[in-house]
Amino acid sequence: MLHAINNHNKNQFIEVFLVKTRTTELVQGLRHTIPYINIHHGKVFIIMLNGESIEHENFSSIIHDIGLLSSLGIRIVIVYGARPQINNKLKENKIHSIYHKCTRITDFKTLEIIKQVTGSLQLDITARLSMSLNSTTWQRTRNCINVVSGNFITAQPLGIEEGIDYCHSGRIRRIDEESIYSHLDNHAIVLIGPLAGSIIGESFNLTSEEVATQIAIKLQAEKLIGFGPYQGVVKSNNEIISELFPNEVEHYINNIQNINECLCVKLFLRGAVQACRSGVKRSHIISYKENGALLQEIFSREGIGTQIVMQSSEQICRATIDDIGGILQLIRPLEEQGILVRRSRKQLEREIEQFLIIVRDNLIIGCAALYPFHKEKIGELACVAVHPEYRSSERGDILLERIIVQARQIGLKKIFVLTTHSIHWFQERGFKPVDIESLPESKKKMYNYQRRSKVLIAELI
Repeated sequence: MLHAINNHNKNQFIEVFLVKTRTTELVQGLRHTIPYINIHHGKVFIIMLNGESIEHENFSSIIHDIGLLSSLGIRIVIVYGARPQINNKLKENKIHSIYHKCTRITDFKTLEIIKQVTGSLQLDITARLSMSLNSTTWQRTRNCINVVSGNFITAQPLGIEEGIDYCHSGRIRRIDEESIYSHLDNHAIVLIGPLAGSIIGESFNLTSEEVATQIAIKLQAEKLIGFGPYQGVVKSNNEIISELFPNEVEHYINNIQNINECLCVKLFLRGAVQACRSGVKRSHIISYKENGALLQEIFSREGIGTQIVMQSSEQICRATIDDIGGILQLIRPLEEQGILVRRSRKQLEREIEQFLIIVRDNLIIGCAALYPFHKEKIGELACVAVHPEYRSSERGDILLERIIVQARQIGLKKIFVLTTHSIHWFQERGFKPVDIESLPESKKKMYNYQRRSKVLIAELI
């Protein structure tokens, strides 16, 4: 009997623990996600769905997530490709594709097949998007998503190169951005395929990656998002690179084996470089195999794939009066634990010019302050704090390096720190323990003997 009661209590405890755990995860998830919902609301995203992602079993989840983004007020243009589907259909019809400089030569028979395949995919994607939210509570407020396709692109032929006629393979001549914006303003998802007409009524086969890139540039989109078989750009040791600059992308396109094996990724990355250099803020490459990858990439600080940017999403800069709220939010938990000395808002307002901050996606994730004592040519390093989710990285070292550079620039020869919890961290970086007498006179008078902080000093060479 006693054994049964203990088991019952144990099960109750486990159930309560799991509920609390789930609640904590939900609360933390909402806290992290809501700022990104606010940031992205009303912004234009270009989502490139290549044929490989469309034929994968995870495609229905991707469509559902796109529908969710639309319901959150993000304006979405989908550009879809059909390369593997076209190849399969051509093979079924025993039509051999001819390529020149990696571009398919689209003769009349090939064009007819492409029309069939892309037309079928357009209907399928439209139907899936229209019903994507019906299994959720969103259907109570919106019966379906409005999906619009049309002649948003005018094409022109590639023509003849080196004696090779590309026939019905073409390039973009004009994009009707006003019409696209009109539909986006009416809360519709705009769906665009790889076929477009010319001003004289001919049809041309376009590269879907080029279509996505040029539309992103024309609309000055917030993001260009593409899918590949890997979770971003992968190093030879299988490590995912979270952020790349355009010149770095070109290096990886030419040198990483698994990218060269995947044409869709290679073409998308080249388009991402062009988009980035033409004003599109960020391009992202994520895996079409990973359930929820799109949401994780957009609504989390670290993301899950690789983003291509002209300027890093993480910046280190001097703090201003507008940053006080973010600094307080960062340091309050450390103050409550006794790790940092408590600072009031008024004190921060007076001392804000002493602070450096690390900002990522409008969130302050790190801070440090330098208080100089010019007479003694020594400075105090204080209020070093890094957001809990980023402490496993080297952001503390980055702050320390910048503080040292700043100290040298103003002629300081040493910096000291008072600490109760991070003694070893500073010692590992060249700080040596000293007694209180080594402090500047004005600082000695302010020393808190109840707190009993250790004093460590580093020489600035």
